[in-house]
Amino acid sequence: MSKGLIRGFLSVGLWTFVSRVSGFVRDILMAAWLGTGPVAQAFLVAFSLPNMFRRFFAEGAFNTAFVPLFAKKLESSEDPQTFARDAFSGLFFVVAVISAVAMILMPLLVMAMAAGFWGSERFDLAVEYGRITFPYILLISLASMISGVLNAHGRFTAAAAAPVMLNLLFIAGMLLGHWQGWDMGLTLAWATPLTGLAQLGLVWWAARRIGWRFVPRRPRLTPDMRRLIAVALPAAFAGGVVQINLLVGRQVGSLFDGAIAWLAYSDRLYQLPLGVVGAAVAVVLLPELARRLRAGDDAGGQHAYSRATEFGLFLTLPAAFAIAVIAEPMVRTLFERGEFTAHDTTQTARALVVYALGLPAFVLQKILQPLYFAREDTRTPFRFALMSMLVNAVAAFGLIPLFGFLAAALGTTIAAWVMVAQLWWGTRAMGQAAQYDARLSRTVPRIVLASALMAAALWVMRGWLDAQGVGRIPGLAVLVFGGAAIYFTLAFVTGAYRLTDLRMAVRRRR
Repeated sequence: MSKGLIRGFLSVGLWTFVSRVSGFVRDILMAAWLGTGPVAQAFLVAFSLPNMFRRFFAEGAFNTAFVPLFAKKLESSEDPQTFARDAFSGLFFVVAVISAVAMILMPLLVMAMAAGFWGSERFDLAVEYGRITFPYILLISLASMISGVLNAHGRFTAAAAAPVMLNLLFIAGMLLGHWQGWDMGLTLAWATPLTGLAQLGLVWWAARRIGWRFVPRRPRLTPDMRRLIAVALPAAFAGGVVQINLLVGRQVGSLFDGAIAWLAYSDRLYQLPLGVVGAAVAVVLLPELARRLRAGDDAGGQHAYSRATEFGLFLTLPAAFAIAVIAEPMVRTLFERGEFTAHDTTQTARALVVYALGLPAFVLQKILQPLYFAREDTRTPFRFALMSMLVNAVAAFGLIPLFGFLAAALGTTIAAWVMVAQLWWGTRAMGQAAQYDARLSRTVPRIVLASALMAAALWVMRGWLDAQGVGRIPGLAVLVFGGAAIYFTLAFVTGAYRLTDLRMAVRRRR
C-alpha cells in the first residue's frame, strides 16, 4: 500500500475517531438533559433535515462527481482553479435557493420526515427548530466542496478535523445553556448554523494556505459545468434514494413515542466504527483509484481496492460482533442518567444490535462504490439504490406488526446487504482492478474466525462481570479493552494479520 494511502487512512480515521468521541460527549449531555422526550425528538428530526440535504447535494452527488473531474484537471493542469471556482459558485447558488424554499415549506418537510408528529407538540417544535437549523446546509455544503479540493491535493487533516468543531461547539453551547438556564432545544437549534460557519471557516483557511481562495460569484454554465451536472445528476438521484431510506426509518420511528430518539442514539453508537473506518476508506480510496485507473495501473488499482477492503473488514467485523454482544452495557454506561431511563436503554440497545448486523455492509458499500465513481459511472449505483430503496420500504413497513419500531432498523440493515450484493455483482466486468487479490482471499476467513472467537470471549466476560457486580464504567472498560486485546491476539494467532504486514506498514509511514 502506498505511503500516501496509509497516511490518508490514518489521518482521516484518527480525526473521525476524535469526532465520534466528542460526538458521544455531545450525545451523553443531550440524553441526560433532554432524554427521549418531545424536545429531543423534535430537535433530532430538525437537525436531520439539513444533514439529509447535505448528504444529498454536497457529500453525495456533488462531491462524487466533482472529485474525479477535479483530480483529472489538477493532474493535467487544465485550469483547475477556474473549474473549482465555477463549481463553488454554482453550488452556492443552488443550495441557497433550496434553503430559502425549504425554510418556507418547513411544515411539509417535517411531515415528510415524521408524519407521526402531527397533532402533538413535537410537530410545532420540529418546524421551529428546522427553520433555525436549515441554513447549516449552505455552510456545510460549501465546506464539503472545499474539502474535496483539499482531499484531491492529498491534504486530509483540515477536512477530517472540521466535524470535531461541530461537536465541541455543541458541547460548549449545552454547557452554557444549562448554566444560564436557557431553553435547551433552542440552544441546540441556534448552535447548529454557528457550527457550520466554523467548519466552513476552517477548510476555507486551509485551502487559502495552499493557494485556493473561494468567493461566490455569478454562476456560469460552462462546458465543464455541464459535464459536472451530467455526472452529478445520477448520483443525486442515487443520493435521493439513500435519503428516502432514512425517511422511511424516521417515519416508522415517529409512529412510536420515543423511537426517534432510540434509533438516533443507537445510530450514533454504530456510526463510530462506520465513520472511523468507512469514511476514512471512502475519502482516501476514491482519488487513489481515479489516479490508478487514469494511469492504466490495473494492478495498482487492485492492490488499493484489496487493501482498503482488508483494512475495512479487519476493524469492522470485530466491531460488529462486539457491539452485538455488549450493546446493553454500552448504552447503559454512556446514556442512562438524568432523563434517559432504563427502558430507554433496553430499546436503544435492541436497535443497536440490529444495526450492528449491517455494519460490515455499510462499510463495504463505501469501498465498492468508488470502483464505479472513479470510472465516472454514477448511473449503475443509482439503479442498485432503487432496488435497495424498495427492499427497505417493504421490510420497514411490512415488519412493523412483528417487530414494532425495530422494523426501521431491520429495513436499513437488510437493504444495506442487498445493496452490497448488487454492487459486488456489478464489479465482475470491471477487470483486474475490481478483483480481490490472493492475500485478501486468505485473510477474510481468518478475520471472521478471530471476530467470532472474540465475541464468545466477550459473552463469558460480560457474565462474569455481572456476577461480580463490577460498576458500569470499569465494566465497560474491561469489555472494550479486553475485547480489543483478545481480538488482536487472535488475529495474529489465526494469521488474519501478520507481524510482517505491520512492520511494512510502519516502514512505509516513515
